[in-house]
Amino acid sequence: MKQPYDSAQPWLERFLLTLEQQRNYSPRTLVAYRHDVERFVAFISDDPASANTQDIARFTVHLKQQGLSNSSISRCLSAVRSFYHFLLSQGQVTTNPAAVNTGPKIKRRLPKVLDTDQAAQLLNVSADDSQSLRDKVLLELFYGSGLRLSELANLRLTDVDLAQGMVQVLGKGSKERRVPLGRLCMAALRQWMQNLGADTSGWLFPGRGGNSISTRTIQNRLKKIAAVRLGDDSLHPHMLRHTYATHMLESSGDLRGIQELLGHSDIATTQIYTHLDFQHLARVYDNAHPRAHKLHSKGGSTSETS
Repeated sequence: MKQPYDSAQPWLERFLLTLEQQRNYSPRTLVAYRHDVERFVAFISDDPASANTQDIARFTVHLKQQGLSNSSISRCLSAVRSFYHFLLSQGQVTTNPAAVNTGPKIKRRLPKVLDTDQAAQLLNVSADDSQSLRDKVLLELFYGSGLRLSELANLRLTDVDLAQGMVQVLGKGSKERRVPLGRLCMAALRQWMQNLGADTSGWLFPGRGGNSISTRTIQNRLKKIAAVRLGDDSLHPHMLRHTYATHMLESSGDLRGIQELLGHSDIATTQIYTHLDFQHLARVYDNAHPRAHKLHSKGGSTSETS
């Protein structure tokens, strides 16, 4: 019997090269794809072209027995499914055995967000010195423009267009997008850029050794600010991004627009915020409607049919 990698490995390398060159996947993502596909190939101990749906089912059970979480199993199957989709496009297989098995159902956790009062309290930072001014700009960009941590840390001075009120962002998959800046954010940015003075590194947030600010530094600053402003140090950059998206949806209801602002390639990723919005509306009803508590106390429903 041939060793499993004799036939699989060259095609795996071509698959990963395609993901890198055509889809701009990061090195970290490529490592994860390689690990997941090689795990499957080692499990079946045969030419991947001979695998069938039963092999995928057995592999799923195997992963569960290995103690992997449902999300990890689904991620692994997604990699295998993508690999077979590639083999199918290259004429190496006639069917995708992983097309049907999407893995165990995942209970999606809704991200935590700040309410508008908490957001206002957090951003009410006095810019008395260079560090506090930088902190204010960081907060304004996270909450006011919904940037990811890596996107914000790698901003250059040339990415900021104060005249147009926009910032150019390099997102996932090396995709660029332009995001509007709020009035208060622009004011803080203008002051911060003047404060940089003679710095010639070109970074909007310079770090040590001519590099940009580290993501760890930003995370630590957010925690310290939140501990003082909100009495809770659990704040992290993505919570502010979630908060930005949720508050935008509550105000506009424009899911497609928010998808573009966040840089999501799939609308399904953005749809998580519709659930958050419904939760918010339910809380508003429970807190404000004169009959809400009465209905709950009698075991009734807060919804009516029309």
